[in-house]
Amino acid sequence: MKNYSAITTFILVGLTNDPSLQILLFIFLFLTYLLSVVGNLIIITLTLVDPHLKTPMYFFLRNFSILEVSFTTVCIPRFLYTMASGDNTVTYNACATQLFFIVILGVTEFFLLTAMSYDRYVAICKPLHYTTIMNNTVCIKFLTGCYMIALIIVIPPFGMGFELEFCDSNVIDHFGCDAAPILKITCSNTEFLERFILVLAVLTLLFTLVCVVMSYTYIIRTILRFPSAQQRKKAFSTCSSHIIVVSITYGTCIFIYIKPHAKEGVAMNKVVSVLTTSVAPVMNPFIYTLRNKQVVQAFKDMIKKVAFSFKELNDY
Repeated sequence: MKNYSAITTFILVGLTNDPSLQILLFIFLFLTYLLSVVGNLIIITLTLVDPHLKTPMYFFLRNFSILEVSFTTVCIPRFLYTMASGDNTVTYNACATQLFFIVILGVTEFFLLTAMSYDRYVAICKPLHYTTIMNNTVCIKFLTGCYMIALIIVIPPFGMGFELEFCDSNVIDHFGCDAAPILKITCSNTEFLERFILVLAVLTLLFTLVCVVMSYTYIIRTILRFPSAQQRKKAFSTCSSHIIVVSITYGTCIFIYIKPHAKEGVAMNKVVSVLTTSVAPVMNPFIYTLRNKQVVQAFKDMIKKVAFSFKELNDY
């Protein structure tokens, strides 16, 4: 007979108990979170207000930035609060909510990166038909499809997670509510759930990765046929930012989640999770903006307009 008491709160271990390291970590995470939010909000604003950034590529980039802001906001502020207040408890419902949004936003990001690679394929391989194929309706359908597919993938294992029993411990060896450390402390048999999650993760990664690789295979073949070196350089530069972000995203996710047992390697995953939730969202705006002349020019124009507005206001 089962005689498990219902768990209503979890205790988050965090990353370190060293006060000095906690202060440094707090400053680091606060600054990276601030830079991430500001950087991505700048991209969102530019792609909304600048008439030169109204193409499908910037539509997807804007929504990618929205995902990045949402993803880091789900994780980092809660951890900053824990370090600042010393309150490392989290309710069951709050933990489940955080985990749901972490996973749903993460899965959506993979499909959005796939849509972005298809957009680059059409732009480079079929430039004469680009505006026809990637019209506003198609872009919205792609975006909606990314979220819908993510929900279809996430809801079944997430629903199964509510059946887990916690009898021995409510201490989560992590700084947030992540799947692996939660599976580590449950006293339920998680073998089927872990395998189910593994299969879904592998299929998601393989499907999206194959689509990305196919798109860039055709892109590279097309670029190599361009007659001038200047054309080839310009075409490669428009794709290089996306390739870098894809490499970072897939690399970290494979390291964290694609392994047969959730009860192994949690300590290393905590470090990589910090980088994924804090450093990567900071890097992406810089990767996309510093390598994109149109975005840099749009940013300069916006600064000039803001400065001119302030000058007029002061004169008035």
